[in-house]
Amino acid sequence: MKLRPTLLVLALASGLTSPAFAGELVGTVVARGKEDAAGGGDKYASRKFKFVERVDYESLRDFVVSIEGQPPAKAGSATSAKVITQKGAVFSPRILPIVVGTTVEWPNDDDIFHNVFSLSEAKEFDLGLYKNPETRKVTFNRTGRVDVLCSIHTQMSAVVLVLENSFFAKTDDQGRYVIPGLPAGEYMVRAWHERLPSVRRKVTVNESGEVRVDFVMGPGGAAVPEAAGR
Repeated sequence: MKLRPTLLVLALASGLTSPAFAGELVGTVVARGKEDAAGGGDKYASRKFKFVERVDYESLRDFVVSIEGQPPAKAGSATSAKVITQKGAVFSPRILPIVVGTTVEWPNDDDIFHNVFSLSEAKEFDLGLYKNPETRKVTFNRTGRVDVLCSIHTQMSAVVLVLENSFFAKTDDQGRYVIPGLPAGEYMVRAWHERLPSVRRKVTVNESGEVRVDFVMGPGGAAVPEAAGR
């Protein structure tokens, strides 16, 4: 089966290869807020709450879909080095999913100093002060979420999501994802976003063909039927 161009890019970016007798997980992830069931109007417009940030759930992007546990077959060279660039006092990409054991390089493309550090349980590090053209790197050897900051510029932040296997994908601008090359079997699939509780679903993958799994995250999420291969 041919992948749509955008989804093919996502598949290649995740570092996966497609072994024989393997299925494919595809779908979308969106976030949705809970409607005001009481119909009491917009409480955020009141004096009490007018300065409180209200999350625009439908504008959220950068979801990550991953297979939990260890599948029975390994994917290609998943631990090749990744890069998060510092340019214009911004980390790019700001959300980076990787497999455990991956080294991430942190080039500073600005003519000012930055300090990349994290106090996260999954990885604590401090790269110190450096600027263009210097590059420093960190190897992530434990799974979990790693929040990364710059001690000089408070608006700079990134998240490295360290996963236990290389069967994962980050959604594109339309919320679509594809995870190719999944050996046949039953899996627990997780949809993740930095600001929302994760959502998990069980799926069965056949030896060939697609399994479609769509996720709705956030307080407006509703239960959806169990996925079926096709």
